[in-house]
Amino acid sequence: MAFTTVLLFAASDLPYRGDPDNQMNQEVSLTGTEVPGNYYIQEAYNDAHTPNIVTVILGDYRSIDTLGEQIVIFTAGLITFLLLRNRKEEAEGENDDE
Repeated sequence: MAFTTVLLFAASDLPYRGDPDNQMNQEVSLTGTEVPGNYYIQEAYNDAHTPNIVTVILGDYRSIDTLGEQIVIFTAGLITFLLLRNRKEEAEGENDDE
């Protein structure tokens, strides 16, 4: 109950997401630098000539990070495959002994 109260209190101070004065919708951040989200939206097609903005962000702007995530997922899948294959071979070996 206390956790719910804290969450509701914190959420009550959040700005309305459609508010044009929200910091996310500003062109310049509080530190005086350009907000990256605005650049991505405005220049995605010009930078990559791809109509899908999600593809541009994941494939071009965040390519190294995305590659790292794909390597982790591939490694986890490979380990899972090897573990399950090893158990299947052990189970077949036990059936042959009987």
